[in-house]
Amino acid sequence: MLGLQSCLSTLTLRKRPRLSFFKIMARTLTLDVSPPVHRWMDTTLQRDAFKKTIPVLAARVLASKTGSLLKSDVMKKFLMDLPKVRSVLRDPHNDLERLVLLNVSEDAALSSEVRNFLQEQSATLVVHNLDLTYDYWTADEILHSILPEELCKGSPSGFAITGHLAHMNLNKEYLPYKHMIGQIVLDKNPMITTVVNKLDSIDTKYRFFKMELLAGEPNYVVEHHESNCRFTFDFTRVYWNSRLHTEHDRLVQLFQPTDVIADVFAGVGPFAIPAAKKGCAVFANDLNPESARYLSQNIVDNKVASLVRASCEDGRDFIKKVIGRARDNPFPAYTGPKLSKMQEKEEKRRLQLAKSSPTAAPAPVDQSTMENQSPRQTVSHFVMNLPDSAIDFLDAFRGVLSESANERDLNGNNANMPMVHCHCFTRELQPDRAEADIIQRVESKLGHQLDNEVALHMVRSVAPNKDMYCISFRLPRDVAFAR
Repeated sequence: MLGLQSCLSTLTLRKRPRLSFFKIMARTLTLDVSPPVHRWMDTTLQRDAFKKTIPVLAARVLASKTGSLLKSDVMKKFLMDLPKVRSVLRDPHNDLERLVLLNVSEDAALSSEVRNFLQEQSATLVVHNLDLTYDYWTADEILHSILPEELCKGSPSGFAITGHLAHMNLNKEYLPYKHMIGQIVLDKNPMITTVVNKLDSIDTKYRFFKMELLAGEPNYVVEHHESNCRFTFDFTRVYWNSRLHTEHDRLVQLFQPTDVIADVFAGVGPFAIPAAKKGCAVFANDLNPESARYLSQNIVDNKVASLVRASCEDGRDFIKKVIGRARDNPFPAYTGPKLSKMQEKEEKRRLQLAKSSPTAAPAPVDQSTMENQSPRQTVSHFVMNLPDSAIDFLDAFRGVLSESANERDLNGNNANMPMVHCHCFTRELQPDRAEADIIQRVESKLGHQLDNEVALHMVRSVAPNKDMYCISFRLPRDVAFAR
């Protein structure tokens, strides 16, 4: 907490001319706690330059009367309420007394009701110096005091957090101040140890962004927690976007635990692993060897190795082969939700009891888990989260079932084709025009019109004239069996 210097003077309580309510409020809100302006800083952050002393009034009372002042309705609007500043301090001159800080610097700002109440409590007014330093102010406040005035309106204090790393996307006008900005973000966020800025260049093959270190440690291997899962990866070698957390959850909620998912561009597993935690069986693929390596690690770390099979190949090849893989090497049947630790202990205890007592009753059979005991060998959903080019891969679905005997579809005996969830960008900002644009591009790649089962979800705006969508549609049967 911030401290106050010792008493400068003692003020006697004198009756003042009565002020109107509005004048009183205007005078009680005059404490200027903004940081000093240092626009001369351009490349190096000098923390010691941020100091400010503000004289404030304090009511000196016996320690036993402190509660009366804090609980009084009369005093409520005049009590110190600045963040990081304690409203009650020990009197440096008398251990039996306390100083209750007020939010005014002059006794003339106090209402007659407050002055009378303080007299009733045998309180005296003293002036103390409130010393503020760099640690007091927020990142926004510091930035506003050092950046040129024309850049203050959009000061870049926002960032995405991935593990211990803060990821910024600075506009070019802020680049001359980038290292100071990074250092301020680092200082004001104790959980962050690395601050980076995304560069304009992007890896053309594996689609991850190049970045530069602004402040902190050059440690880019992060451990990120999302959807009750733990993800480890090198932020400079794979694609990850923390802003897609909601989209990850939304799509996984569409899956049933009995489903088989084919994740075409799986990355390090933000869709695949939460789906497996739910009970789904997942084929997860990514072309980037680093993504596939961390995906395999995350599968093990999250204890879903029996439910996720990782691969590293071109997305088009994966689409063509995954159906046969599911058919020839099916996943075991879904046997119900995973037991909690308590349930595992109870089951272990029951089995031990059964061994020691042959007459012990067998555990009851859950009929709901017996309904679907056949192996899972048909793909229910395809996930295609590569918005820049996923639509270009849709032609790979043409003929994916053309070699199936008797035109068996992906779901065995019923007539349902799998759902395809394809992320994409559009420059059309009006919802109806965006829908028309996306559907036209999808149908053009499929070489066939979509059926009625189509849904569009607006994921987020990525630029002033660019939105990200997810189109979900039932794969047309004529496409799957095209020859």
